[in-house]
Amino acid sequence: MQLKDKTIVLTGAAGGMGRAIATALDAEGACLLLTDLAADSLQQLKEQLGTRHQAVVADLSSEPGRADLMNAIKQTGSIDILINAAGISELTMLESQAVERIEKQTMINLVVPMILCKEMLPYLQMRPEAAIVNIGSTFGSIGYPGFAAYCANKFGLRGFSEALRRELADTAVKVLYLAPRATRTEMNSTAVNEMNTELGNTMDSPDVVAQALLSVLKSNCKDRFIGWPEQLFVRLNGLVPGIIDRALRNQLPVIQRYANSN
Repeated sequence: MQLKDKTIVLTGAAGGMGRAIATALDAEGACLLLTDLAADSLQQLKEQLGTRHQAVVADLSSEPGRADLMNAIKQTGSIDILINAAGISELTMLESQAVERIEKQTMINLVVPMILCKEMLPYLQMRPEAAIVNIGSTFGSIGYPGFAAYCANKFGLRGFSEALRRELADTAVKVLYLAPRATRTEMNSTAVNEMNTELGNTMDSPDVVAQALLSVLKSNCKDRFIGWPEQLFVRLNGLVPGIIDRALRNQLPVIQRYANSN
């Protein structure tokens, strides 16, 4: 798919990953409808990118927020691509995690992308070619201690993407799934960054994710996992999960120490 002059809705646009994606898409000549709850950061991004783009400040976990975004889309008239990039995570053992945090994560990471796909499908189906990109995670294929709720959300998003892709197989709408590994963004707590350093987990820059997303869109690659050996671990976890069980069991004391430090 060529991205020049395509109208693209990008959620989570003001976050570290979202800004990198927006900048990369702008360089390709796309027209962006940027949305995020962080008003100041979103406005700064729009001013940086230029007047070709729109910005909608909205809490997409609420009906009024989603209505504001849909009204902007109606005024635009059509969209070619939806990128669900908004997300939150929290490093904590499940027994210590507040119920409201579990509910909030699940709403933002899983329920909102599902609702947005449903609401925007009529607009996407009007186009001769269109795409949905759901940004998941390596943790959508590997259950990782300290991130039980987040893993459940991303496992769900991956399954949703697969099912929706099959539902839309006879249409022009492609459903693509991009799974970054650990990424250096403001979403990470200090504990997450320090844990990844101690465990030797590679963390990509947001620009790496943005370039992978461009590649996915241009090639219509249905599933893309970023990073090695993470791609291998995903395959091993599906085929011989006991190997990953043992590896993570060895890491568990370190994970517990950082998860309990919050």
